[in-house]
Amino acid sequence: MVTGSTSGIGRETARALAQRGARVVLVSRNAEKCAATMEQIKKQTGNAQVDYLAADLSAQAEIPDLVQRFHQRYDRLDVLINNAGGFFLSRRESVDGIEMTFALNHLNYFLLTNLLLDTLIASGKPGAASRIINVSSDAHRGSRINFNDLQMKRRYSGMEAYGQSKLANVLFTYELDRRLAAAGVKEKVTANALHPGFVRTNLAGDNGPLVRIIMRLVYVIAGRSPEQGAETTVYLASSPEVEGISGKYFVDCEPVKTDPASYDEETAKRLWEVSAQMVDLKPEIT
Repeated sequence: MVTGSTSGIGRETARALAQRGARVVLVSRNAEKCAATMEQIKKQTGNAQVDYLAADLSAQAEIPDLVQRFHQRYDRLDVLINNAGGFFLSRRESVDGIEMTFALNHLNYFLLTNLLLDTLIASGKPGAASRIINVSSDAHRGSRINFNDLQMKRRYSGMEAYGQSKLANVLFTYELDRRLAAAGVKEKVTANALHPGFVRTNLAGDNGPLVRIIMRLVYVIAGRSPEQGAETTVYLASSPEVEGISGKYFVDCEPVKTDPASYDEETAKRLWEVSAQMVDLKPEIT
């Protein structure tokens, strides 16, 4: 399953995995784009085993519905790629009244992963573990989780909100890895995060035409192509070299150290507890 898969890194990830013969389920909020992307990937790869499930992952009610529809069609899940995300210059809220960056970039990953965890565990086995892959960013470096104003109601900054959400991705990955180990299931499922690089995508596309023009100019100078940006995600999803590796952060297909704040276990536990409360998740893996 690849979320955010109708454009950019997500689409190229789905295409590359389909090219390798995988059965791929696309997830994005627009059903028409999902259907068009599905047909495009089928045509490009010759792989007929490409499907889609439309869902707005910023809306909490749509995530359990997505999981239910997935279970109606499939009885296993070998790889979950949490890729959907966004960047918002001005503060906005999701339909649940949660700051949109935090809702889409973190709570989406947290809730979807937890609701699919039983299936991932059941699908994996020693030597062939299921894989959870969280697309984060080096924007997490220098960021902090502000529990006193988690949704930035008092002072909003698009860059700070994005950095906080990407740090949350890394903290979530590390804490999930610890909880999988405590539950004795790390041989059946692994969890890793990654930085795709500065990629030419539509990440900031919801911020108006001027921002889109500026970002296009920046991307021409410094941006990677979506194909290049997807390389590490595809590597983590398919390579036998990372079998059994968990709780790591990858850049250019290599594990690297993350910001010191990401290793704070008390912060990670608190973030997990706060996130579980925000999505009304009971019970979660302990």
